[in-house]
Amino acid sequence: MKKIVAIIASLLALFFTAKAQSAVSDDPDDTYATELLKPGVTAPDFTLGTPEGKSVSLSDFKGKYVVLDFWATWCPDCRADVPHLKEIHKAYASDKVAFLSVSFDTDKDKWTSYIRDNGMDWAHGSELKKWKETTVSSLYYVKWIPSIYLIGPDGKVILGTVVLDKIEAALKGL
Repeated sequence: MKKIVAIIASLLALFFTAKAQSAVSDDPDDTYATELLKPGVTAPDFTLGTPEGKSVSLSDFKGKYVVLDFWATWCPDCRADVPHLKEIHKAYASDKVAFLSVSFDTDKDKWTSYIRDNGMDWAHGSELKKWKETTVSSLYYVKWIPSIYLIGPDGKVILGTVVLDKIEAALKGL
């Protein structure tokens, strides 16, 4: 009888362990976007250098929705997102929706040639410092790239995510 109880207890333990593991989310945001700024928070302003040697600030886009993309040329996931980001830009860029990509590259030539070679024709900025040494990554709690925000015309965060499809869905809902 003790063996039967032990077997039943073992089977129940296996069953509940399997159930618990299946309950783990498949949403990458649950792992990689937990520290990103939450909706309703005012997006911190920043000023960065552009590929053209000028400067760009988040406040330059006041009154518009802003897709704020954190990326780097050395990041495989970021490079994989570029074609989709270009499609989203083509579909939604307007006088009401702007795009600003913030790079964590340290080599200006690699950064600027990647932008040019891949037809990423929207605003770009970088501190040209290592990711973890940048002020902007601290301001936006970027712990994973790509990380993408949608900022409202009022300067408040609408969405922070690592999933580009979520940004596209939010833009569709505007």
